[in-house]
Amino acid sequence: MNALIQNDATALIAQMGQAARAAAQVLSIASTEAKNRALLEAAKALRVSKAAILEANAQDMAAGRAKGLTAALLDRLELNDKRIEAIAVGLEDIAALPDPVGATLAEWTRPNGLRFQRVRTPLGVIGVIYESRPNVTADAGGLCLKAGNACVLRGGSESFNSSRAIHAALVAGLKSAGLPEAAIQLVPTTDRAVVGAMLVAAQWLDVIVPRGGKSLVARVQDESRVPVFAHLEGNCHLYVEASADLAMAKSIVLNAKLRRTGVCGAAETLLVERTAVATHLAPLVQMLLENGCEVRGDAETQKVAAAVKPASKEDWATEYLDAIIAVKVVENLDTAIRHIETYGSRHTESIITQNQDHAAEFMRRLDSAILLHNASTQFADGSEFGFGAEIGIATGKLHARGPVGVEQLTTFKYLVHGTGQVRP
Repeated sequence: MNALIQNDATALIAQMGQAARAAAQVLSIASTEAKNRALLEAAKALRVSKAAILEANAQDMAAGRAKGLTAALLDRLELNDKRIEAIAVGLEDIAALPDPVGATLAEWTRPNGLRFQRVRTPLGVIGVIYESRPNVTADAGGLCLKAGNACVLRGGSESFNSSRAIHAALVAGLKSAGLPEAAIQLVPTTDRAVVGAMLVAAQWLDVIVPRGGKSLVARVQDESRVPVFAHLEGNCHLYVEASADLAMAKSIVLNAKLRRTGVCGAAETLLVERTAVATHLAPLVQMLLENGCEVRGDAETQKVAAAVKPASKEDWATEYLDAIIAVKVVENLDTAIRHIETYGSRHTESIITQNQDHAAEFMRRLDSAILLHNASTQFADGSEFGFGAEIGIATGKLHARGPVGVEQLTTFKYLVHGTGQVRP
């Protein structure tokens, strides 16, 4: 890498980081009223500037088509009236959430009279590195703000114009509430060197959240000197048992795979219990094919329809993010769990069954961040959890797991109250 470019990127992140640190000090003690006002005013600004946002997005979409982005990536990138309204509503939903900062998580008194409190406090400054989804600009900015954190956002080059237009609305909200503009900063360049600079900026950033493809997340996890909330892949599974109501199973499978194929909660593998082959396999496969989904199946699944393509071992471990699904017949619950443990990414799995004991066993034994019973994997979304939005889905085991909302963007500190005690 050109040393001059890297030096410029390092200087930029240092400048933004220093401003973010100062803003974080203000936000950590900002009133709930001020934070909520900033969010609500930002939502208003989004609606008022809808035409400008759509124009910016049209530029990004045209550049994306010229660049040859896949249909899934273009879907992630595209904004329309409905999606802009959803972004605005998301900010309003965040404003309606309880303020986590200052909440007492636990308190107790020791025999010596010392009174202890564990209290929520902001993380500080959060760096968010994301790719083609411009809505992340608002989701991340809004969640960080509500949790009392400043943030440095580095959006992808594909969504650069859209993200700038959305960021302008967030800044308008901050101004209206009298909060520092540096509370939500957007990196003003598409220079890739900035990513490297953020990954080593432990002086300025307390946490990094990567939200994008496997290569981006892998790089962040490998190179970051800053703690990371991340998931590498969303290889999500559906397991259908013989006791499953067929109409319910069809509805869930169709939604889990095809509602939006480019989201990390989209189902990528369908497992069907062997005793359900005669009743469930063919209707589910035919339904997927009729709705334009490519099916890659094992030998038994291939017998269902000539259009089913042979599945390779690689298919079981693939996050397609496209209208493709791998289908396999498994003996029973045990073999389904073993398959998911072998090939899954510990993101989201769902069991479709009327057997409550099997559902409980599925949820007890699997270690994925999100486990569902008789529901679509596409509920793997912070807004569906009641979090208002999410900054990402974390599949690690430390601090945050599953949708990362306002509570997960805080840590805690201990307050100890005495009456003159000294330690013997």
